[in-house]
Amino acid sequence: QIKAIIFDMGGVLIDLDLKACREAFINNLGFHAIDEILDPCHQKGIWGDLEEGVLSADEFRSIILADSRPGSTAKNVDEAMSRILVGIAPYKAELLRKMSRSYDLYMLSNNNAICLPYSSGMFSDAGIPLDKIFRKCFFSFEMKALKPSESFYKAVIEQIGLPSEQMLFIDDSKANVDGAIAAGLPAVHYVPGSDLSALLAEVLGDPSIKMEVAADA
Repeated sequence: QIKAIIFDMGGVLIDLDLKACREAFINNLGFHAIDEILDPCHQKGIWGDLEEGVLSADEFRSIILADSRPGSTAKNVDEAMSRILVGIAPYKAELLRKMSRSYDLYMLSNNNAICLPYSSGMFSDAGIPLDKIFRKCFFSFEMKALKPSESFYKAVIEQIGLPSEQMLFIDDSKANVDGAIAAGLPAVHYVPGSDLSALLAEVLGDPSIKMEVAADA
């Protein structure tokens, strides 16, 4: 019986817009190497180093600004990065509230110190503050590890403290799902834009989880 549901953040709970982020870096900063570090699931280069905790936020900003238009600021960098975050579909907020009454909810996310305040604000605005709806959030830059590394998953399994067969991980990256399964953490793949409640209802065998989802959700 599943007791703990572990959610990825970006692409599963928060919708993403890589195009808007890319355009902000190019148009607002004059930073044209964005395609070398931006990826739907696994950020590369210095962005990946930021998410692994190898680079601090200030070190990352300095590297970006060194290759940006003169006069660009650290705030410009933060704002460009935040453009990757669209928001949380209302039905997903209600889904988390509903599921928190029956399951222990956790978050496992490749994330960074620059984007996290923006995404955390989106959860608060949706009425589901991170520290209220999730028992614990595991962020890559704090754990010094990136999905799909085995060490990251095993550390999460150990810290949650349940038998792994009582946990379920949801991610929008097939590589992250495969890595979790290989590390002993049951996982399923979520396709961004599809009905998250329908997927969970099917996987958990609980039709009551299924929600009415607006067409534009």
